Formats: sequence, structure tokens, C-alpha cells
Amino acid sequence: MPDEGFEEKTERATSKKREDVRKKGQVAKSRELPSVAILLCSLITLTVCGSYMYSEVQSAMKKAFSLVSCGQIEVSEVMAFTKNMIVLFGFVVAPLFAAIVITAIMANISQVGFMLSSELIKPQLAKLNPVKGIGRLFSKQSIMELFKSLLKLTIVGLVAGLSVKGEVKHLAALGEMELNAVVTYIFVTILKISVKCTLAMIILVVIDYSFQKWDFEKRIRMTKKEVKDELKTTEGDPQVRARIRSIQLHTARKRMMQSVPQADVVITNPTYLAVALKYDSSVMQAPTVVAKGARKIAAKIKELAKEHDIPLIENKELAQGLYSLVEIGQEIPALFYQAVAEVLAYIYKLKGKYHRNVG
Repeated sequence: MPDEGFEEKTERATSKKREDVRKKGQVAKSRELPSVAILLCSLITLTVCGSYMYSEVQSAMKKAFSLVSCGQIEVSEVMAFTKNMIVLFGFVVAPLFAAIVITAIMANISQVGFMLSSELIKPQLAKLNPVKGIGRLFSKQSIMELFKSLLKLTIVGLVAGLSVKGEVKHLAALGEMELNAVVTYIFVTILKISVKCTLAMIILVVIDYSFQKWDFEKRIRMTKKEVKDELKTTEGDPQVRARIRSIQLHTARKRMMQSVPQADVVITNPTYLAVALKYDSSVMQAPTVVAKGARKIAAKIKELAKEHDIPLIENKELAQGLYSLVEIGQEIPALFYQAVAEVLAYIYKLKGKYHRNVG
């Protein structure tokens, strides 16, 4: 038998284990997803609000140059101008800032849900261990980060290179264009290249998230012993639980058997199943199953029925249907009304109870 301390972790993490590691801030999360989402949202915001931002900045620059050309400037004028520039700058960057903040929050929530944990920011002396630090440098996570960095560099370089190559033919025409047109062309070109690079980075996001998910699931795996110990802690010892279930089953069966003497009829199939029915029109809308069982329990029900002179009616299909579809204490469904009514009518006729309502 292998040493329990070196038992292989082959079992999927339980719900409790997942909840515990989540409280510690350990979740499957890609750092690339928020970055790419923020960059893409920023580019979209610049595309939508770019003209507004450009015109506002242009207006501010004109005011600044006009102020300089005024000659002697009072301190109060400089303070008022600075205040106006700060307010203007706030309005200019507000759409971009709002888009970045909202996207950052939503990108993280979409991965791990709403989560607050202080565990990750607590100081840990173990992180100062140089041996472990060297180990982290060559860990699987570090290798993956290196791979991602190289992949990002390759993707951005390749996409940017191809995009610039496609714009080379337009460069000669820039000398004949006005300054505003040149600035607009440069801005649009940079924006197009950035969008292409960002969309290409989605490949990296898919790879990174898949790796993070796989690595997280592997790290939180449990040994068979850990699963058993957790089960004992949360739900009690399996032997104790089995004993409790046995007692509960025995009690329920005993209570069921006590209801058999009050039944009006027992339907059998004939040797395998037994279903005891009771009908009291003053309190019931339909006949109710008060006891049912198979094999030994069925034999016990029939034995009690004989002891208390309760009729035994053999009806294989009806017995199987009632046993399969109706639980103890439930009224029979409309599907069985006619068949059961015929049985009860027959029983009441034998007992001379025509006055009872069997409908």
C-alpha cells in the first residue's frame, strides 16, 4: 500500500474544496482577457468619440496659443485658464476612462463572478525564500508567461508589419495633403493597426484561458483519502450515515405497515408486488396508496391483509402501474380511476356496502 502522504491526486475537486480555494482568491482566470477587452473597448471608444475629443483638444490648444500672444498675463488669468483646461481635459477623457473602468470590471466578473478576497494581498514570508523564488522562475506558470509574451510579440509584430506594408503605397500622397488630413490619416491608420492587433490577440486569450482552466483544475485535485475525509467532516462517517438511513427506512416501513389494517383492498400481481389502497369519500378526492412493496415487503403486506380480513385482488397491470407511479400517501391519478373504482365496487358489493360512494 503506497504511503498516504504521496498518494496521487486523481479526484476532481469537490464543491467544498472549490469554495475554500475561491475564498483564498484562487480561481481559473486569464490576465490576457481583461487586457485585450480593455484595449478593444478603448479603440471602439476612440472610434466613436475620436472626432469630439480631437475637436476639444484642438480648441484648447488654440486658446492656449492665443493666451500666450496676449503679452502680459495676470496670475488670475493663468489660474482661470488652468482650471478651464483641467475641466476640459476631464470631459475629453471621461468617455474613454468610463469605458476602461466598466470593461475591466465586466471582464473580470465574466470570468470568476463577483469575488472579494483579502488573502492575496496578505504578506507571506514564504515568498521571500530565494530557493522557492528560483523555482518559480522555472515553473510551468513562468514558462507559460514567457510563451505568451513571445506569442504577443509575434502576433503584434506580424499584424503590424503586414498593416504597415499595406499602407506604404499611400505615404507618397501625404506630402500633398493638408496638415489636418495628414493627422487624420495617421490617427486612422494607427487605429486600424491597433484593432487588427487586438482582434488577433483573441487567439492568445483563448489559449491562455484554456491553459489557466486546465492548470487550475489540476492544482485543486484531491486524493481519494482527502475526498473521504472531507465527506466524513461535512456529512459524517459513512457507516454512521448508513446506520441512520437504515433506522429511518425501518421506521418508515413500520409506520407503513401500521396503515395496512386500515386499507380497503390490496392489489397484487400476484406474488411480486402488493399495493394497499384506502378510500374515504368524506376526506379524500380519490383512493390513496397507504402501503406498497415488492418481494418480502409485498409478502408482509399480504400477510397483514389476511390477518385483518382485507380483500386481496390480483390485477397485474394495475399493481405494476400503482407501484411505479404512485408514492405512499398520494392519491391515485385519474389514469387509474376506472380500474380502481371497479375493484372497490366489487369489494363493497362483497361486503354489502352499496351505500358508500365509490365515485
